[in-house]
Amino acid sequence: MTHGSSEALSALAHQHLSAEAAERWVRLLRPAVRLEAAGPSDVAVGHMGGSPELSAHLEWPQWEDHGPLSFVGSVDCALLPAGALDIGLPADGTLSFFYFDGQLDDGEALVLAEDRESWAGARVLYTPADETSGERDTPAGLRAFPRIPLAARPGLTAAEPWHPRIRDAFAPGAPLGNRYAHPVCAQQFLDALWEFDDVPGHQIGGLPHSIQNPVEIEVAEAVMDGDVSWGDPALDAEIGEWVLLAQFGSEDAAEMMWGDGGALYWLIRPADLAERRFDRAMFTWQCS
Repeated sequence: MTHGSSEALSALAHQHLSAEAAERWVRLLRPAVRLEAAGPSDVAVGHMGGSPELSAHLEWPQWEDHGPLSFVGSVDCALLPAGALDIGLPADGTLSFFYFDGQLDDGEALVLAEDRESWAGARVLYTPADETSGERDTPAGLRAFPRIPLAARPGLTAAEPWHPRIRDAFAPGAPLGNRYAHPVCAQQFLDALWEFDDVPGHQIGGLPHSIQNPVEIEVAEAVMDGDVSWGDPALDAEIGEWVLLAQFGSEDAAEMMWGDGGALYWLIRPADLAERRFDRAMFTWQCS
């Protein structure tokens, strides 16, 4: 939900929570790399829009019976700050993210986590460093988004106060109706978190900045075919199986608008990440 420096987030927690609750909350923060428009003195670690650099043997991703996906952005893993993440990204190579954004059908077909038939509408492609064959032309019928070079800003991320990981830390075993009766869900702290950081932005790793319910819940429910309810131990276990790979928010400079100021999310199981099985990454999106 929230992204910032260790010092800023710790100060925020100690201002609004007891010392014990603040320290417990800070221990739940996870590192991430925020992606922001690169300035003249920044090293660009990737870009939104423009054209992707792909292996020669990789085809531009398609959604059968719908058409090619739009290129959203990419990151060069070798250029990300060393030690800035707690997920097992490749040491080098490029991750490229694609999404069927409605250009070809005026938004008629939607890519939804709960609709398995639509999962082909979002893809992650990995190109090893020694296989890049140059920029790939955008398929006919698609308009490439303006290219925005991205710089890396390491920091920490916090989950939503109603996220299962927060609930389990502050209200373990509490009945369903009382699971949000803990200090992190106090209105004063909720307001402080919102004022601190209310923009999803773009990010690699860390905890997602969800706009609605935690995106890990959406993904877990989808892979379990929705046949579960909140608080079900099986759902909680599945939620714990997923980590954020990348998040791309709406971006005026890149002419990207995902619904009403929304964001795109790709999540993956750590075991699949270790095996470079990016074809198993799950996608969802949210907007206001």
